[in-house]
Amino acid sequence: MERKIFKISLTAALAGFLFGFDTVVISGANLPIKALWNTSPWFHGMFIMSMALWGTVIGALFGGIPCSRFGRKKTLFWIGVLYFISALGSAFAYDPYMFSVFRLIGGIGVGASSVAAPIYISEIASSKNRGKLGALYQFNIVFGIFIAFISNYLLKGFDGANDWRWMLGIEAIPALIYTLMVVKIPNSPRWLILKKHDEKAALATLEFLSNKEHAQEKLIEIKSTDTSDAHKEKLFTRTYKKPLMLAFLIAFFNQLSGINFVLYYAPEILERAGLAAKESLFSSISIGIVNLIFTLIGIRLIDQLGRRQLMKIGSLGYILSLGMVGWCFYSGASSTLLMVFILVFIASHAIGQGAVIWVFISEIFPNRVRAYGQSWGTGTHWVFAALITLLTPIFLDAESGIFRDNPWPIFFFFAFMMVLQLLFVLFIMPETKGVSLEALEKKLSPGK
Repeated sequence: MERKIFKISLTAALAGFLFGFDTVVISGANLPIKALWNTSPWFHGMFIMSMALWGTVIGALFGGIPCSRFGRKKTLFWIGVLYFISALGSAFAYDPYMFSVFRLIGGIGVGASSVAAPIYISEIASSKNRGKLGALYQFNIVFGIFIAFISNYLLKGFDGANDWRWMLGIEAIPALIYTLMVVKIPNSPRWLILKKHDEKAALATLEFLSNKEHAQEKLIEIKSTDTSDAHKEKLFTRTYKKPLMLAFLIAFFNQLSGINFVLYYAPEILERAGLAAKESLFSSISIGIVNLIFTLIGIRLIDQLGRRQLMKIGSLGYILSLGMVGWCFYSGASSTLLMVFILVFIASHAIGQGAVIWVFISEIFPNRVRAYGQSWGTGTHWVFAALITLLTPIFLDAESGIFRDNPWPIFFFFAFMMVLQLLFVLFIMPETKGVSLEALEKKLSPGK
C-alpha cells in the first residue's frame, strides 16, 4: 500500500518536473529570440523573459479556487494541459506577442502546480511519510531544471536557426504523458468529504489507499473537522492567523535567502569574481548536481529529523555560505573559493528551505481552507521571487547598478536575513513531523 501511495504521489509530483523544466528551458532560447525579433532590452526582459514569472504569480494567487471548487485531481489535469499548450504555442509562435502569451500560459501552470500538487500529496499521504512524499515535488523541480539544461545542450545545432523552437516544444511530450497519468489517480478523500460531501467515494478512496479498518477511522477523523458554517471557510480571519503568519514567513525567508538571485544571475556573479567564461558551463552543471544530491538527502531526512531540524541546518549553512561569499567579493579572494561557498549555499537551500517549504505550507492549514492557504503561501513566495528578479539589475547592472563595482553588500544583506530566519525557526516555527493534518488543525487553529 505504501508503494501504491508512492506511485500516486510521484505522479502528482511530476507537475514539479514540468515546473522546473518550463522555468529554465527559456535560457536556451534567450539569445536566438532576441536576435530573431530584435526587440528592445525593456521588451525582451519584461515580456519575453519575465512573462512566465508573472503567470506564475497569477497561477499561485488564484490556484486555490479551482483546487477548492473542482478538486485537486482535476486541477492537476488542467495544469498538464496548460503546460502542453504553452510548449507547442511557444514553439510555433510567429511574433514576440504570441510568444509572450503562451509563456504566460505556461507560467500560470507553474504557479497553479505549486498549489495543487503539494496539497494533493499531503492529503493522500500518511503522517509518517507525508514529508518525504511531499518533498518529491521539490525533487522533481530540481530534476526538471537539470534535464532542461541537458535538453537545451543536446538540441543546440539540431535544426540551425530553429533550435530554440525544438528546445521549447519538446516539453509537450512530458506534459502530455503527465496529463494522461493524472487521469488514473484518485481524488483527494478530504476534498470529497469536505467539499463534495461524498462519503461513499471518500471511503472507497481511503480503502484503496489503506485498508477497511483504517479507512473507517480516518473517515471519522476527517468528518470531525467538517462544519456547515459558510464563514468558517473564509481564510483571512482570526481563526487562521497563526498558519497565515507561518506560511508568509517561510515563503518570505525562502526568497530573502537570495536563492533566485544566485540561480538566475550565477554566470554574471561568477564572471565578476574572475571565473573564465569557458568554466561557466561546468559551474552550472556542478550547481545542478549539488542541488540534486542535497535535495535527495533532504527528502531522506525530512520525516526522520523533522522540518524544524532541516530548517536549522539550512539556516546555519545559509549564514556561513552567504557571509563567506560576501567576504570573498570584499577581499578579492580566489574564484575557486567563491565557487565552493556558492555550492555550500546551494546545498544549504536544497536540504533546508528547498525540501521543507512546499511540505510545510501544505500541512499547516485546516482541511476546509487548505487550497486557499496554499495559494497564500505560494503566492507570497512568487511575488517576492518576481520582485527580487526584477530589482536585481538595479543593484548588479555593470553600468548603472548601485553595487556595480562589487556586490558584497548584497550577500551580507541576505546573510542577515538568514539570521532572522534562524530566529523564526527557533522561536516560532512548529514541528509538523508525524502529526496528522487533523491534529495539526486543532493545534494551529484552536479557535475553530
